[in-house]
Amino acid sequence: MLEVTFQTRCGAIHYWLSPPPASQGPTLVFLPGLTADHRLFERQIGYFGDRTGVFVWDAPGHAASWPFDFSFDMADKARWLDGILQAEGVENPVIVGQSMGGYVGQMYAQLFPGKLRGFIAIDSAPLQRRYVTAAEIWLLKRMEPVYRHYPWRWLLRSGTRGVAVTEYGRRLMRDMMMVYDGDQARYAKLSGHGFRMLAEAMEANLPYKIDCPALLICGERDRAGSCIRYNRAWHRETGIPIHWIGDAGHNANTDRPEAVNRLIEAFLESL
Repeated sequence: MLEVTFQTRCGAIHYWLSPPPASQGPTLVFLPGLTADHRLFERQIGYFGDRTGVFVWDAPGHAASWPFDFSFDMADKARWLDGILQAEGVENPVIVGQSMGGYVGQMYAQLFPGKLRGFIAIDSAPLQRRYVTAAEIWLLKRMEPVYRHYPWRWLLRSGTRGVAVTEYGRRLMRDMMMVYDGDQARYAKLSGHGFRMLAEAMEANLPYKIDCPALLICGERDRAGSCIRYNRAWHRETGIPIHWIGDAGHNANTDRPEAVNRLIEAFLESL
């Protein structure tokens, strides 16, 4: 894949793009979750890279997309994503967002109605205000000190074992967290800003309507926050199809890549 940079007022975003083959389908836009980077989707990129266009980024402030000023919000991320896709000539993308990446995808749908060909959320949750409590929003805004003062070795352990249940999934998450080894302050700021940005997007109380075919994917052993509860409510209130992945945690696409790839493949075929 070709590594490219996109300049913003806050810094440069690094992203990777695989040109589509002659039999082009929709471009898959993979958006990793908070503190993860483009490697989160290596098993998906390897599977789909030779059959359709593939895009993945290190989100602003993450991994290679550093240094970066944290004076941005989720709407900025969605606008920058659209700027990148326009620059690359990507039309009607299918966003596949894991956790925080799924929230960014919903913001994209809000700001650019009609542009998405499809939307897949992997262990993410709805962005609408009605799904969360006031206490949850209050906590989201105050996470940076927790990550700043928690011993790094414990953060590393909980951060890897808490999101994946397989050896591969945990090792990959550890490798991605080790980008911040020796700079816990950066990791804390990145995490705290991400959660605060999420809370503010929820408080905006926008419709966040998904106006394209959509699919929810969630690991049956997802223990990150209340993700399972959110997904049940999301499916119940919207009718968006949901698939539960057995023996998978919050990073279901790393724990059960074959199962997740089959679901993405079937979704693309349905389009």
